[in-house]
Amino acid sequence: MTTGSASAARANFERMLASGKDNALLRFALGNECLKDGDAALAASHLERAVALEPAYTAAWKLYGKALAQAGRNDEALTAYRQGIAVAQRKGDKQAEKEMVVFARRLERTRSASPNTQRDG
Repeated sequence: MTTGSASAARANFERMLASGKDNALLRFALGNECLKDGDAALAASHLERAVALEPAYTAAWKLYGKALAQAGRNDEALTAYRQGIAVAQRKGDKQAEKEMVVFARRLERTRSASPNTQRDG
């Protein structure tokens, strides 16, 4: 459990980023630490950059979807999970694929159960 302030690991990763080091693994690590600290919106931003830098990074897609969902951006989370599932299928990453399918189904069920998410049409 965190105390509300950024973790030492997060601070270290932020220093690395500020020094000009920017890659998918660093962004993944930063996103993960932001999620641990309860900052889902910032986590999503870092993870969005991670998948932009390395589109075949299945773990980043999975965490990106989680961050978006925790930030209340369920439609975007569902899109991220679907993209991640496609990446996992291409790579043969069956475990990541299965996990993202489960997470996507949960979001779909939540969305269909909520009266505020009905679409006009």
